[in-house]
Formats: sequence, C-alpha cells, structure tokens
Amino acid sequence: MKAFLLAAGLGTRLRPLTYELPKCMLPINGAPLLAIWLDLLQQHRISQVLINTHYLPESVERYLASARPSYGIHVFTSHEEELLGSAGTIRRHRGWVEGDHNFLVCYADNLTDADLSHLAASHRQDRDVLTMALFESDNPRGCGIATLDEDSTIVDFVEKPEKPVSRWANAGIYVASRSFLDYIGEADADIGKDVLPRLVGKMRGTPVKGYLRDIGTMESYARAQLDWYRRRTSETR
Repeated sequence: MKAFLLAAGLGTRLRPLTYELPKCMLPINGAPLLAIWLDLLQQHRISQVLINTHYLPESVERYLASARPSYGIHVFTSHEEELLGSAGTIRRHRGWVEGDHNFLVCYADNLTDADLSHLAASHRQDRDVLTMALFESDNPRGCGIATLDEDSTIVDFVEKPEKPVSRWANAGIYVASRSFLDYIGEADADIGKDVLPRLVGKMRGTPVKGYLRDIGTMESYARAQLDWYRRRTSETR
C-alpha cells in the first residue's frame, strides 16, 4: 500500500519553534516527528510514501538524504511553491495511486502509534469510498465531527460545528479507495472542508487503536512530549 504523508503546514501556532524547523521536523523526545511517522509506516508494511513540502523544505530533504538508506520503503517528496491544500496535493498526484485499490492519507502534524494495519483491514473496499480513523475529542467544536450509525457508516460530518452532536473527531488518517479520487473537484483545497461532506453515507469511521495527538499548539506539543516519554518508558519496563 502507498501513503500520502501531508507535511506542508506552516506551523504558525508553534512559533518560535517553527522559525527554523517545519512542524514535521520538530523533535519528540529527540527524534523528528517525521522519523516517528516513517518508522510507523514501515512497521505496517507501507511500500511507498509521498511527502509534500512547502515551508523550509531543505530541512526535510537533509533529513531524508541521511535517513533513506535505513528505511525499507521508497520515500518521495513533492515541493509545493504555493500550498495546494490536502485535497490539492492528492489531485496533483492522483496518477501515483490510480492503479491501486486503496491508499493511506495521513496528516504529519499528528503524533501517533496508531495501528494502521487494523485501520486498513477495517476498510470495506467493496462498500466504502473512505474509512476515517476517529478519536473522542475533549473539544469537538475545534474538530471535524462525525456521526455514525449502528453499522459505523458516517451519516453526518461537520467541520468545527457550533453545536456538536458527537464527540467522534477526525483523526487525520484515512484509508481511501481508488474511487475517492473521483470526489476531489478541481476547486477543492481541503479534504475535511471540501471533500468529506460529500462522502456522507459513503464512508465509515473506526476508532484509532493507539495514541494520537495533534501537536499544532505549544500546549499540545508539550503534552505530546510527556505522553510519548511515558509510553516509551512503560514499554521498556
């Protein structure tokens, strides 16, 4: 399986940390977030990864130049002079995955050890355009919120709703069928805002198995560092 790793964000809420490093290169207990993602993708037997870059791309390229030999997966980068948005990135590279039955889309500003194999196995390729990983949010107004029926089909999806009717939030990890490409219009920029609402009834949700945290704010980044340290040390006991 191939994976898009979306890593082109500016990280403005993490300044001054992101004045010299893009968000995906910020260290988590000494390791770049990008390295944690590549380790996870390799662990779950992803064969090829496409990473989009925009802000401070040289940092990503320098890291990959030294790290590629240690990974058993093919890693490609695509620089965006102007940000295309998550949907725009996939539209530009649709030919890269058009021959595959399904593929992963992951937001690189999340710290996670999610069981990607479990997510892929739960994808009903013959029935669903997309399977969305979900987590229970403490702040549903700040997330894309899904409502599920008894069959785990997403029957409603609202980005940052004023009055959330669910706490199941978009985790920024998807398994997409090839047909997903047909739902990305020429003017679409963002998957969450532009594409997912038209997939209501055609996608399913499944809870993340594992840890997941968006590191997009200073508070969340600090919490992620502590959580990750505790998880790693508990595994070695």
